[in-house]
Amino acid sequence: MTKRTLALAAALMAAVACGGDKKADPKPADTTAETSAAAAKPAPPLPADVAQLAPSEQPATAAADPAATAAAATSLAALQPTGEFVSPSRSEVAPKQPGRVAAVYVDAGSRVSRGQPLLTLETDYPRIEVQRAEADLARARAAENDARRDFDRKKGLLGNQSIPQATYDRSQSAYEQAQAARASAEASLSLAKQHMADAVMRSPITGVVSERRTDVGERLGEAGVAFVVEQTAPLKLRFSIPERYLGELRTGQPVTARVDPYPGETFTGRIKTVGGVIDPATRTFFAEAEFANADGRLRPGLFARIDLGHAGAR
Repeated sequence: MTKRTLALAAALMAAVACGGDKKADPKPADTTAETSAAAAKPAPPLPADVAQLAPSEQPATAAADPAATAAAATSLAALQPTGEFVSPSRSEVAPKQPGRVAAVYVDAGSRVSRGQPLLTLETDYPRIEVQRAEADLARARAAENDARRDFDRKKGLLGNQSIPQATYDRSQSAYEQAQAARASAEASLSLAKQHMADAVMRSPITGVVSERRTDVGERLGEAGVAFVVEQTAPLKLRFSIPERYLGELRTGQPVTARVDPYPGETFTGRIKTVGGVIDPATRTFFAEAEFANADGRLRPGLFARIDLGHAGAR
């Protein structure tokens, strides 16, 4: 083989080797495009039993409208606070003097009016005191009449200068003492009669008996509470309002309330008190509305849903 032939063969082999290297090193693929295509491909659906447990994704467009939220938050009429009816007055009824209970006329839950008898204590001893005071008064009046007649005689005798001045003075002093004794006897009789009257315990307010703490035969001391009476007419409704409405809620504004015992009914009252102190823990202030409650259907402790309606209208 000639040198020329050998050179051509070597050149051909080199060309073949170069061509093989180019095929072994292809152009790199675009990985970004492949990733986007894979992401765009929808995922296979979940089984029915698993799909119920999968969390639902909320779209960004489902978020509340900030403007609508702010408008609702600034509307006093849109508020529907809740509150509780409370009694404006609560009285613990105790006897004015110790005694044993003779009769009880009311029980817990009874509606009572001002001055209505609640119970009676035994009156044996007060009755005897009244009789003795009446006798003492009769004796004092008789002594006063006798002293007055003697004083009148001495007054005439003194005018005729038939008796000395000292005798007249003694008669006058006896008459004045008899007058004082009669007044004292009258006071004793009034005290004995008052003890008799105090044996009957009466309700100091119109309301409902929330507690009964005594029974017939029990002895009550001066500090022993026999009943607890809570006023029901009028009745107050207490509730809390966010501090931003402090300038809008004013006394005299109307409110309505709904309670569970009377579904479908509303009760009307008016704002009576607007608290001026803000609770730093809740950033609210308290308000109270007064309800006439003439029929007594509302009771202290009832939970109520409140509608301020046009309470904020100026």
